[in-house]
Amino acid sequence: QVKLVESGGGLVEPGGSLRLSCAASGRTFENSAMAWFRQAPGREREFITAIDWSGAETIYVNAVKGRFTISRDNAKNTMYLQMNNLQPEDTAIYYCAAYDHDSRPGMLDWEYDYWGQGTQVTVSS
Repeated sequence: QVKLVESGGGLVEPGGSLRLSCAASGRTFENSAMAWFRQAPGREREFITAIDWSGAETIYVNAVKGRFTISRDNAKNTMYLQMNNLQPEDTAIYYCAAYDHDSRPGMLDWEYDYWGQGTQVTVSS
């Protein structure tokens, strides 16, 4: 069974940092692009960042550019999201996603084949 499992969420004060992990099991995603999405209360799920199979190509939305960094370790079958200078508007459930085969990153959620269950990130003082 293929699974993506996020971890690392929690409560942090504004200006703080968190590092999310997305561990894959059941198959390797070393040839597939992966991404992070988030869904805030009362809002639709939104794309925030994606990474190609090698880690060389990344995409960020403007809202997180310069604060968030996506990376991956194919040897560990794991993707990461380093989040710095977190703000209350970053509060959301964060989901990781992966393509079945496509190696190039994309921004459309319906194109991703595998999803994690989500991890809650709350930014509040």
